[in-house]
Amino acid sequence: MPLKTKAYSILIGFLFYHIPVFCQNQKVADSLAQIYKKNILKDTLKLELLRNLAFNEVADLNLSLKYAEELIALSNELGNNLYLHRGYLLKGNNKKLLGNLDQALDYFIKSGEAAKKANYRIGEGTAYTSIAIIYSIANNHKNSILYHKKAINVLKLSDDNINYASALLNAGDEYLNHKDYKLAKSYFLESKTIFEKANHSSGIAYSIGNLGMVYANTGENDLAEKSINEAVVILEKAKDFYPICVYLISMADIYNGKGEKKVALNYAQRSLDLARQFGLKDQISDANLKLSEYYQDLGDFKKSYSYYKDHILYRDSVSNLQSVQKIADLRTDFEVSQKQVEVDLLQLQKKNQQTIALATIIASILLLIIAIVWYRRYRFIKRTDKIIKEERDKSDNLLLNILPEETALELKQFGKVQAKRFESVTVLFTDFKGFTHYAESLSPEELVETVDFYFSKFDEIMGKYDLEKIKTVGDSYMCAGGLPFPSSDHPYRIIEAAIEIAEFVQNSKQMTFDTETRFDIRIGVNTGPVVAGVVGSKKFAYDIWGDTVNIASRMESTSDAGRINISENTYELIKDKFACEYRGELEVKNRGKLKMYFVNGRK
Repeated sequence: MPLKTKAYSILIGFLFYHIPVFCQNQKVADSLAQIYKKNILKDTLKLELLRNLAFNEVADLNLSLKYAEELIALSNELGNNLYLHRGYLLKGNNKKLLGNLDQALDYFIKSGEAAKKANYRIGEGTAYTSIAIIYSIANNHKNSILYHKKAINVLKLSDDNINYASALLNAGDEYLNHKDYKLAKSYFLESKTIFEKANHSSGIAYSIGNLGMVYANTGENDLAEKSINEAVVILEKAKDFYPICVYLISMADIYNGKGEKKVALNYAQRSLDLARQFGLKDQISDANLKLSEYYQDLGDFKKSYSYYKDHILYRDSVSNLQSVQKIADLRTDFEVSQKQVEVDLLQLQKKNQQTIALATIIASILLLIIAIVWYRRYRFIKRTDKIIKEERDKSDNLLLNILPEETALELKQFGKVQAKRFESVTVLFTDFKGFTHYAESLSPEELVETVDFYFSKFDEIMGKYDLEKIKTVGDSYMCAGGLPFPSSDHPYRIIEAAIEIAEFVQNSKQMTFDTETRFDIRIGVNTGPVVAGVVGSKKFAYDIWGDTVNIASRMESTSDAGRINISENTYELIKDKFACEYRGELEVKNRGKLKMYFVNGRK
């Protein structure tokens, strides 16, 4: 049957365009690195060395990026447009693999411009293909097909069969992404024929693997499995891991469709391990999503949720497609303005043959174009500054959502937060009765939606009574009063908040829909000294510690459904304003017997 996931595209042509005869080889990079360290080559020889180092260094993308940047700098210094084109192309490739798509697009455009100045047709076609690939990732199918066709037309005239076949292969990828399997298969078969005649192993592998993708999406699973396995064997020998990650996901889907769940999980896990090893963010995201889906089908919701969280994390790290689209729009506007200028110049030449007048008009138009370009640049910079400010504000607001304001300011100013002792703090814990049992029958989406329904209201109540939310752990919610600014009325505010939480949970049962689950809640409260501070150096978390916290947790665990259970410490502070019911001395784990009270309401 057809794959349930999107049609994957390898998008590989640009990986070997620059050196048509050879494939990437880490051993070559390691050998050339020794020559590089000696620093004995100059001018064009050094340019060629840097080009080969940047191309063949596949084990460390950041090192490859460093070589590409040095190649660009030296090419500019020597005024060599051919190697400038190659440097920009290699840098764009690395940025793309590292997930920085907007930067990759910019470098590919610069690569094409440099190749055109160098009158290097192969390089120009390569750059067009790379631009088309970025547009494809940004879901701009129209622009992607436009640049793929430009690449094919340019490379067809270059008498370079390898690069021409690569352009066909990448155009087939785009049609595969948009489920035009007939056209995709036609392009892949044509590229495979050309690669076979040239005995180009990587090109053959990509063509065969992509044909396997077509077969997988058209329900021809046996052909798909045979083709993809054949491609993976070739690519493993070449240590070309990016497409292997994608092909392994396809194999996982094939076996999942056959009902062989364990084999499918193994293929998806292999894809994830390989992507993590080489820092391929988009493939890490895809593999995590696939594993989340498989574990959900198997009923292991805990693992499913864990993989889904990692999928979101890596998906967001490469989700700069909006930036790519903005650059695409700017690029399209610029090309349209260029074409219009050409038409205007032709019309002026026909109407006026006088050289001086023509030169004046051309100069005026050029000045106008420069003014328009600078104006657009000014507007772009203004928009960019606005976006940066908005993102900075979002970052600050996010920090305030995680940490108290005083703590967030201290962290931003000094880079760390000193732990503080508070002599009187009231701590509240909540927990849903029977949550674990119900959670086993809920999907990850329903589980998150249910918890969010309650915790969003709890957050609102915390804001109403100026209390500090500390954290949530699963279905447990923890907050405190009396910090980060000490106060005398925090026990009353905590109890008022606890009463509202209990009322909300009880009332929510009357609003239950068929697709939702509602729970009973236990609430526990204790008052006493705590130590507060920030833990972690990357994902900051504001937390509190001490015996007061442990007793509050015990108050919750020994409470009854729908009741607010408080310690003797809290009771002595709030008994004048709230009606309480003495429960006696109850046994508490690791604490012995403690006096407890139920809060029955306001006096």
